[in-house]
Amino acid sequence: MNKSNLKDYIKGWFVGNFDPTLIKTNDVEIGVKEYQAGDYEEFHHHRIATEITCIIKGEVEMNGVRYKQGDMILIEPYEGTDFKAITDAMNVVVKYPGASDDKYIGKYENNIT
Repeated sequence: MNKSNLKDYIKGWFVGNFDPTLIKTNDVEIGVKEYQAGDYEEFHHHRIATEITCIIKGEVEMNGVRYKQGDMILIEPYEGTDFKAITDAMNVVVKYPGASDDKYIGKYENNIT
């Protein structure tokens, strides 16, 4: 067994093709993300990965819709979202497949972001 701590990983990402990681793979990316009330991530989309976000605690807003503990959001490739923590929050994010350099700021519009 090998013990580590979530704080040992960059922005909570602990499985994927990056360093440090518990499992180095392009198959999937997994992270546990913690946010303070008011934290914001700008609108972005992925062109390869499907992203699943599960709200573990707190309340967040994505694309103007509020989500709370237990809600799961499935975001397909080319769909996009922003993210705002309404309260202190924690979520689990799974991206499948893992895809390096697959985060594009802005909406997808005819291959131009």
